[in-house]
Amino acid sequence: MTPLHIETVGQGPDLVLLHGWAMHSGIWGSVRAELAQRFRVHLVDLPGHGLSPAREPGTLDHLVGMVAGMLPERCMLGGWSLGGQVAMELAVREPQRVEKLVLISTTPCFAKRDDWEWGMERKLLQLFLENLKLNYATTINRFLTLQMSGDRDASKILSQLRKNFFQRGEPDSGALEKGLRILQHSDLRERVVTIKQPVLIVHGENDVITHPAAADWIHRQLPQSRHVLFAHCGHAPFLSYPEQFVAHLNEFRTNA
Repeated sequence: MTPLHIETVGQGPDLVLLHGWAMHSGIWGSVRAELAQRFRVHLVDLPGHGLSPAREPGTLDHLVGMVAGMLPERCMLGGWSLGGQVAMELAVREPQRVEKLVLISTTPCFAKRDDWEWGMERKLLQLFLENLKLNYATTINRFLTLQMSGDRDASKILSQLRKNFFQRGEPDSGALEKGLRILQHSDLRERVVTIKQPVLIVHGENDVITHPAAADWIHRQLPQSRHVLFAHCGHAPFLSYPEQFVAHLNEFRTNA
């Protein structure tokens, strides 16, 4: 199996970070150097993103299996958005290796359901999927804009996102479609409640991709969790509040 592209920097306990849909590990650039002062940081490109080749079948189970193959023996595992779902599932499957879990702007269920009101409309996710095939650039740009909706520095951070997005070339179109299907259909609520590790939940109060109430729901299910909600913040708190984000991870490392 072709390995994932991973960049490792720093010294200390192992910290693995997983990016979200359509992005790559370069997204952590604003916090990479600071985290590397306290952690041995492993920045992973998921299949079909960044410098990792696409792999079939591209399901959530497949992504989890790919990342499981490179996890250190003991680590803190962080996941943003779609990467957060991979991280949740890994925490359940690999409790001996995932010592602590950091969930960043993620949710157990991206799509709205009859019994889950804090998801995106299924029609919107389907529209993204259809438009991705018709007009890739416009669809990606709209998604990046949505991520920064409600952020105090939306224009500045959106510019960062756009610049970062193409640093490693375009993601594989098939991987993007499969990732959107994961967002449409995944529901990890029954899995989340079985997580036993200490969990740090980081979210922006104005996130329109993953509703803040979803983060609060996770917090209420997990007795060993702590919940940090950043004000005037959209879908990428580590971009909006890099210093505070690093401080919370450092504190979680020593006091969880």
